[in-house]
Amino acid sequence: MIDPSELDTAEFPLPQSADRNRPSSSLIGVDVAAKSDKGKQRENNQDHFLVARAGRHLDTLLSNLPESELPARFDETGYIAIVADGMGGAAGGEVASRLAITTLINIVLHVPDWILRLDEEHAQKVMRRAASYYREVNEKLVEEARLKPELRGMGTTMTGAYSLGDDLFVVHVGDSRAYLYRDRVLRRLTRDHTHAQMLADAGIIRPEAVGTHRLRHVLTNALGGVESEGKAEIHRMRLFDGDRILLCSDGLHDMVDDEKIAAILNRDTDSTRACESLITAALDNGGKDNVTVVVAGYRIPEAG
Repeated sequence: MIDPSELDTAEFPLPQSADRNRPSSSLIGVDVAAKSDKGKQRENNQDHFLVARAGRHLDTLLSNLPESELPARFDETGYIAIVADGMGGAAGGEVASRLAITTLINIVLHVPDWILRLDEEHAQKVMRRAASYYREVNEKLVEEARLKPELRGMGTTMTGAYSLGDDLFVVHVGDSRAYLYRDRVLRRLTRDHTHAQMLADAGIIRPEAVGTHRLRHVLTNALGGVESEGKAEIHRMRLFDGDRILLCSDGLHDMVDDEKIAAILNRDTDSTRACESLITAALDNGGKDNVTVVVAGYRIPEAG
């Protein structure tokens, strides 16, 4: 099992088993879309996002082996989604969020053994790697700021989701968020790493006061910055048919409450339309910050 000291959080909301009968990742349909807007009050957009599909496949082109002994085609497919919200004077935040995502992806691209099929051992390995990757990204941002004084103090949030078949991993630092929308109920999967949330966790302020507290935007955990360690909060869960995942920067959840977000996801079942509606809602409510959203809907067939 994974060493708990390596991770901030490792959640297992549903039982997992090595011999479960679940559909191949290539049979799962994913309707994913993303959109970003600089908002009404910012001069530039310090948010960045990425949506990617990763996989491996085999196509049998020529063979004299019996057809029953060799598949004509084999596929494994995973999906990656990332939202990063930068912070720092001038262009620092924009550089930080962009550099965080590009660094993470370059780390992944140079890993020789991509994990595209899971058992319990490999699921633990995915989480260990994710924690390590976030630390490497943090080190890269700290070093970049050290070399370039104009970037001093830059940092970024980064919330990522990796789905492989009906397994979902969420890796999170900062106050961007990941949500699960299931059966018309919106559930937040991540915890805001802010001083206001810390005060609520300690019982000093009421939980409902977090959203308006003067320290709600002061981060306790981010990538980059002199005192940052880049320690990631990591969750693992199982997806079900009809589930939808939302990643967003605080430009959405500061402007649009969870009840309204849920209503939009309930109304707009198409991911592209949902992204557009969520951005519009944030802008209509003031658009005080950059706003970025990624929505992914999952169609999961029953295992054959």
